[in-house]
Amino acid sequence: MKRNIIHVDMDAFFASVEQMDNPSLKGKPVIVGGLSGRGVVSTASYEARKYGVHSAMPMYKAKALCPEGIFLPVRHERYKEVSDKIFEILYGYTDVIEPVSIDEAYLDVTGGDAMETAKSIKEEVFKKTSLTVSVGISYNKFLAKLASDWNKPDGLMIITMDMVPEILKPLPVVKVHGIGKKSADKLNSIGVYTVADLLNLTRDQLIKLFGKFGSEIFDMIRGIDDRPVETYRETKSIGRETTLMSDTTDKDVLKKYILEFSKEVSSSLKKHGLYAKTVTVKYKTADFKTYTRSKTCNDIISSEKEISGLACKIIDSIDIKEPLRLIGVSVSNLTEGAARQISIFDKGYDSRINRVLKEINSKFKREVITTGSKIQRSI
Repeated sequence: MKRNIIHVDMDAFFASVEQMDNPSLKGKPVIVGGLSGRGVVSTASYEARKYGVHSAMPMYKAKALCPEGIFLPVRHERYKEVSDKIFEILYGYTDVIEPVSIDEAYLDVTGGDAMETAKSIKEEVFKKTSLTVSVGISYNKFLAKLASDWNKPDGLMIITMDMVPEILKPLPVVKVHGIGKKSADKLNSIGVYTVADLLNLTRDQLIKLFGKFGSEIFDMIRGIDDRPVETYRETKSIGRETTLMSDTTDKDVLKKYILEFSKEVSSSLKKHGLYAKTVTVKYKTADFKTYTRSKTCNDIISSEKEISGLACKIIDSIDIKEPLRLIGVSVSNLTEGAARQISIFDKGYDSRINRVLKEINSKFKREVITTGSKIQRSI
């Protein structure tokens, strides 16, 4: 049976929520992100995008492009609250939903009328939140996502089997799932700019360029994508990072950030009942080169002290020759709550060790006395 996949993508979500909460901002260039001189744009309203502002852009550049913009800090808790309402609406249509992010999801509505479902979702989201959503429909995930991005904002687009690959040919290669800027640059360097150009490459040529993923690219641009809508996505890692107010080589300054991040990461682990085995420190130099260093434990960990202890050891081991502009901490090799060894960082470690030693000593004495009595009786 041909699948019916819907991709739902909220329009300029963070900025739209700000405009929803403060109607006086509607129609104005709203830019949400880090407000320091070294912050980046998280989301820009469509009014701000007309000035060339986009997500991940340095905030100082956004202010230069759009000096009359309204710059607001990120309010994660509020966006999560609105996101929960939207996902509640989505689950009213199907249980086969794969959340991609706070404002994006795939729905498998195979067997139903995908177009009617898409229209109903758009109407219900707008009625209950006053927010618009762009929806793409197709027979696989790659094409559904392309369709949702086709005529934003408030878009609705369907890509059918007979439209492929003609409809894809004019698109830049960066529109293909998995092809980022670096991969696009690699393709551009050999004269491949559009999907039409990409279609001229053989499977073997793409594999030579991108390894195993090259074979997937070959299939996707021909409308082949068998990835299922996954209703459960395992958390691979939990982390926090920030761009520093000013570049630094001072390890004490970096450790202050590590302590703060370790507390947040530990809280997230405990909230989800998870433990980790690997701690990773991420850092970026002033010339934007990114590095990671990791340590893996024999035992599972979750406490702030355990995480920060390992992260600080990593920092101490790094020879920081160039000033750093970004620092981050993450944990991975996650597992759900389980029996664990006693950690020296755990509260009550000393008292527990002493209690265990006393029990062993007491048991040893009893065994010696019993053995001695048996020997004495046998004599």
